[in-house]
Amino acid sequence: MYSRILLPTNGSELCDAAVDQGISFAKALNASIIAFHAIPSSFYVAFTEFGPAEPLQDQFEKDARTRGDSLVAEIAERGSAQGIHCETLTLVNDHAWEAIIEAAHTKHCDLIFMASHGRRGLSALLLGSETMKVLTHTKVPVLVYR
Repeated sequence: MYSRILLPTNGSELCDAAVDQGISFAKALNASIIAFHAIPSSFYVAFTEFGPAEPLQDQFEKDARTRGDSLVAEIAERGSAQGIHCETLTLVNDHAWEAIIEAAHTKHCDLIFMASHGRRGLSALLLGSETMKVLTHTKVPVLVYR
């Protein structure tokens, strides 16, 4: 049915639970997984009464890359422990939904298995959901874990 499943994460508890279920799903289908994280390309500077807050852009990029690599490596380890073939991918993009779709196409995934993010009410209306944006813009099937 599905042979290459993209498992995106942002490191949240909900994504972690979705990853666990995605690994179980992949194992049941004898599918491989691609652990994915979107790395933001820039940070937004916060200002204090003393001027711009740290970190500097270079340090932010280094820390974001390190965090992303760590998140996908952990997923790959968890999948490998279950006997699943795993790959990892990080992409730089300020819009996680765009990066998820790009990753699915780049890695020839036939399913995106991702968490709903649970935003409700006015914030959902104003900010939208990365999951909803993926659902709206991709042609790859999406299984949403809630």
